[in-house]
Amino acid sequence: MTAPVFLVESLAHVQAGGTVTVDGPEGRHAVSVRRLRVGEEVVLTDGQGTGAHGTVAAAEGKDRLTVAVAELRTEEAPDPTITVVQALPKGDRGELAVETMTETGVDAIVPWPAARCVTQWKGERAAKALGKWRATAREAGKQSRRLTFPEVADPLSTKQVAALLADADFAAVLHEEGSAPLATAELPATGRIVLVVGPEGGVSPEELALFAEAGAKPYRLGRTVLRTSTAGTAATALLLGRTGRWS
Repeated sequence: MTAPVFLVESLAHVQAGGTVTVDGPEGRHAVSVRRLRVGEEVVLTDGQGTGAHGTVAAAEGKDRLTVAVAELRTEEAPDPTITVVQALPKGDRGELAVETMTETGVDAIVPWPAARCVTQWKGERAAKALGKWRATAREAGKQSRRLTFPEVADPLSTKQVAALLADADFAAVLHEEGSAPLATAELPATGRIVLVVGPEGGVSPEELALFAEAGAKPYRLGRTVLRTSTAGTAATALLLGRTGRWS
């Protein structure tokens, strides 16, 4: 089994041969939940692409872990990057979408309150829901042993999503009535890929028209219709394989 990953605020001044102390919630999880012991391998990451690989030097109290760092590793920046604009699903399906997309390898997630979304984020609910998405991305990033966690952006309006699509090197709207399969779309070798995943009720004709003006054509994934909480994960996996990032 690969070494567990724990998130730290910064690794800017950490060097091989030194030590890092992990406390707070991460330290409690390591000491009291995972019950790590001296000598066990661990990885510390800042979530921005850097990892400190080492072993447990000490476990004190209920929430204090000291790690002896053996080496620092840095992940190469992904290219092309994959951003998924995710329409707001009902209930906890939003966290499910964020979790599985993170585990698969998405680089950024943009919440989108589409016209046909049953769920709408407003006021305190918006801040709470966004916090859940970001916490889910962090936990899924650790669980999947990532060193670079995906950014979960602030929600964007439909016009803002259109601007994001216009700036992409490849933009697509996942749509069950799309005439072209995403599996055969011509993809850029570098740059940014942006996919739009609509709500359960589908992307409205007005939204489709606006996104088309921005250069995003409708594409289908396959013969079956996926739910909004799973379509982004399936599309991300497809593109990671096609772009060579999974090779």
